[in-house]
Amino acid sequence: MLSCKHIMTVSDMTTKDITTILDTAESFMEVNERRIKKLPTLRGRTVVNLFLEPSTRTRTSFEIASKRLSADAINFTASSSATVKGESLRDTAKTLSAMACDMVVIRHKYAGAPQMLAECMDAHIVNGGDGMHEHPTQALLDLFTMRRSLGRLEGLRVGIVGDICHSRVAGSLVPALRAVGATPIVIGPPTLMPARPDILGAEVVYALDGVLPTLDVAYMLRVQFERAEAMPIPSNREYAKLYGMNGKRLAAARPEMIVMHPGPMNRGVEISSDVADSPRSVVLDQVNAGVAVRMAVMYLLLGGEDGGVAA
Repeated sequence: MLSCKHIMTVSDMTTKDITTILDTAESFMEVNERRIKKLPTLRGRTVVNLFLEPSTRTRTSFEIASKRLSADAINFTASSSATVKGESLRDTAKTLSAMACDMVVIRHKYAGAPQMLAECMDAHIVNGGDGMHEHPTQALLDLFTMRRSLGRLEGLRVGIVGDICHSRVAGSLVPALRAVGATPIVIGPPTLMPARPDILGAEVVYALDGVLPTLDVAYMLRVQFERAEAMPIPSNREYAKLYGMNGKRLAAARPEMIVMHPGPMNRGVEISSDVADSPRSVVLDQVNAGVAVRMAVMYLLLGGEDGGVAA
């Protein structure tokens, strides 16, 4: 069991909670390798995936996770929800609450949307990404991937490279790394850093090449032009030259360093195709881990001691 009812931010979880989720996800990885991948653990439970912002990986991952645990998964997107008719998020929450759903996974373009749902509902709320705030289950699957790939979390030096200012991935990954004893380092141009990067709780570096040989993980972020108010970099070519992970930079890194990316990737900008497809890229491992980690989150919030992991 977890000490928290909701997972809206990384700070909702204790270090023990994080470890419990990662350990439970290991069991579900074995389940996901079976020919028959379905478990009866959450039979009779209802999980609503309320995705009011575009998503492919996260929404599909949550949907697969809930179905593999035999929960009834209901999917709402922005185009299929009443919000397009002017219904407020608060009224949507009250409607879902009246339907007695057990969990709502929400993605929303505005920060704080999961907290609003939690105020209006008795259901468990899981943040699937809110604005430029946080994406806690992404951080969990990233920790899981690092631990599986490198055998540990404590003491790792993780460089988070790119658009720190607009990234909810960085917003969750930095505190998650600190919670497990790793060292987060945010790397990028000043135009892609927050106004006060010192309050992130991470080491701040503006040049990738100088710190690259010290990293255990290079975590490449996408430049989010859709969230930026103005062009934050001179050009994609200039960005790739200074901050992109390519074959030359990979050769200069530690031999055991892994390369990560939350997706979708802009090949040739933050990561070259030869690196993205190399054995040191664990991008597809992250996608695979996402299902197991989200199964673990659902199981621990909804199943708890009522059912076993294996069946």
